[in-house]
Amino acid sequence: MPPYPGAPVPGGPWQGAGTAPYAPGHTGQYGGWAAPQYWGPPPAPPRRRGLRVLAASAVAATVALAALVASVVIVSTTPQPEPTPTGENLAAHYDDRLFEPPAQVAVDIADHPLYDAATPQDIACDVPELDSGSDDSWEEFATATGHCLDELWAPVFDDLGLSVDTPEITVTRESPDSGDEEGYTLAYYESDFERITVVLPNVRTLGGQIPEQAHEDVWIALMGHEYGHHVQYVTGILDISHDLRRKSSSEEEELDTLRRTELQAECMAGIGLRAITDADERSLRWVNDNFNGGGDLPTHGTATNRAHWLEQGWNDATVGGCNTYGAASGEVT
Repeated sequence: MPPYPGAPVPGGPWQGAGTAPYAPGHTGQYGGWAAPQYWGPPPAPPRRRGLRVLAASAVAATVALAALVASVVIVSTTPQPEPTPTGENLAAHYDDRLFEPPAQVAVDIADHPLYDAATPQDIACDVPELDSGSDDSWEEFATATGHCLDELWAPVFDDLGLSVDTPEITVTRESPDSGDEEGYTLAYYESDFERITVVLPNVRTLGGQIPEQAHEDVWIALMGHEYGHHVQYVTGILDISHDLRRKSSSEEEELDTLRRTELQAECMAGIGLRAITDADERSLRWVNDNFNGGGDLPTHGTATNRAHWLEQGWNDATVGGCNTYGAASGEVT
């Protein structure tokens, strides 16, 4: 092939053919082809009519282009007729209320739809055996218990039309306590992260004071209590409780709201404990004797009331049995 388009091929048929004539008698050859020879006078030069034709064509093109430009100008500057309105006047459908933000849904903390739900009871849960000295065993135990509680509460959330995420379950060696509080934190729930955290050094301290056979039931109740705060959060109860505490006019009013929140979570712990232990009465007794049998706490209520609300969750047929916000003040001291 030619090295580039149009390059002559050596020995090709068009090489030498049609080239300028050589001098008479010259027989230059290109690839075996003889160049043409001319005898006699040279031919007359060609006429130049092509230039005149080209000039005339250019003038015609210029005239056509000018006509095209003129037509474009005419079209562009000619006023267009106003469109004729057709159809319905949509202004009649405008409403200034569409620009207003939607009103917040009012939730009565003492008359919440949650309280009408049947107490969840049916669950097949296999909690792994706990080795209290092992961090990994604690995390496995807490995570498995959290999944059981997820499964237990799912029908209640479905009935309320709630789409609920599984809370994160974790353990920590760092205690959040400053040392000035009464008692110590065994676990806590963070609504901002939907996370339950078990405080390992503190649960081990308490674990050294209770019988070995009661350990797993006590810690199931602990997880049920923290999961109760998750139930409060996803149903809006926890946010209302926080608002009430912020707006409290006195410390006692704030503590009253806090106790109602904590005792409701303890009642929900009773619901979880019954379901996971197959309603074994010994489990209820062990938890109340070893978990709720200690001293009174201004933030979590008296030992008597803590045991009362755990039993409410264990026994009542509806979640309304955990309505601490509608309870008499003597039940939430």
